[in-house]
This record gives sequence, structure tokens and C-alpha cells, in this order.
Amino acid sequence: MPTSLFFAFLMGQTPMELFTHGGPIMWPILIVSFLAITVVVERTIFLFRESSSREPEVVEKMLEYVETRDTASAVALGAKSSDYVARILVYALTHKEHSLPNAFMRAANRELARFQQGMAWLDTCITAAPLLGLLGTVTGMMATFSVLSGGGDLSASTGAITGGVGEALIATACGLVIAILGLFPYNVLSARIEAAKHDISDASNALEVIIKKADACNDCPATIASIRAPAAPSPRA
Repeated sequence: MPTSLFFAFLMGQTPMELFTHGGPIMWPILIVSFLAITVVVERTIFLFRESSSREPEVVEKMLEYVETRDTASAVALGAKSSDYVARILVYALTHKEHSLPNAFMRAANRELARFQQGMAWLDTCITAAPLLGLLGTVTGMMATFSVLSGGGDLSASTGAITGGVGEALIATACGLVIAILGLFPYNVLSARIEAAKHDISDASNALEVIIKKADACNDCPATIASIRAPAAPSPRA
């Protein structure tokens, strides 16, 4: 566990010794640590791959096709792209029988669910780690007070007393370090997810403008009639 390695270096102990001195609460802290690392690595790879596959020029071209009502060309272009916004547009355009905005929203929610997958687990790890450390503090201090309340020669019980205090401090420190180190990647990943939401929102707004323009044209019969053919010249006398 990276936290154990860090504290082992500071305290001049091996990671196994530090883990043992931390008490039984170190096992759930270890599990939380590995779970957080797994989520961070997986989400980083996923978001990097999705960012690398962005093709905003393809999305712009698809919207141009939609504006000219060339839906087939827009779908054909988007089907070749790995851009997540393009995938949303393709789904929306191929499921627009009832409502194009609703189809877009369904596809957007599905894509955002992919982006947010695992983030709840990382949030839980960041929250649970210091709480587990606090639990280790409580159990360690309970062991210390149990020795103190037992009476007898305290000088002979020095090892048990310091062991209980050490258990409390090690567990607390490990839990706090996991939470602090996990907070940085969590915020970075959350910012990237917000950027993806912004990209999807931009495409949604552009699509909404196109729909409103199309509705305005349908509501104005004079739009086509306004492009009149020039009047025929009157015959000369």
C-alpha cells in the first residue's frame, strides 16, 4: 500500500511492520486504498481515450448537414467517428420519430453514465478512508485504556500502552493520507467529466437552434413564396 510505504520510510519500519502495528483496521483501509487506485487508473485511461477521440469538426459538419435537412449524410458521417458527441447525434437522428430533443437527451444520459461510472466508488473511498482511520483510533485508544484500567505495574505495561497509541495514530494517518491523495485525482476526473457535459450541452444548444429555425420556416408559408421569380417582361408595342 503506498500509504504504508510512505509512513514506513518516515518511521524507519518495513511496510509489513507498520501494517501490523496499525491493527486489524488496516485491512479495510488496505482494501479501500487498492479500490481507489483501481478506479483512478481505470477512469484516467477511459477519459484520456475519450478525449483523444474527440473530433469537433465532425460534429460541426454533422450539424451543418442537419441544418440543410440532409440527415442521411449526417448519420453516415457520424457513424465513422469515435467522438462521443457524434455518437449522441447519430442516435438522436436515427431515433427521432417522436422527438429529436428527447432522443438526444436519452443518448446524452447514456454517454454521461459511462463517464461517471466508478466515480461514486472513488467518492466513497475518499469518504470512508478517514472514517476507518478514526475507527482505528478508537480501537487503539480502547486497548490503551484497557491496559491502564487493569492496574498493576504500569512500567511493565509500557509496550502495550504505546502499542495502543501507535495503532491509533498509524490507522488515522493512513486513512487521512488515502483521502488526501484520492481527492486530487477525483477533482481532476470530475473536471474532465464537466468538460464532457459542456461539449454535449454545446451540441444540444446548436441542435435546438436548428430545430427552432426549421419550425420557424414551417410556420411561415411566405418563406418560400418570398423568393419570387422575376416578372415576365411586358410585350413591346
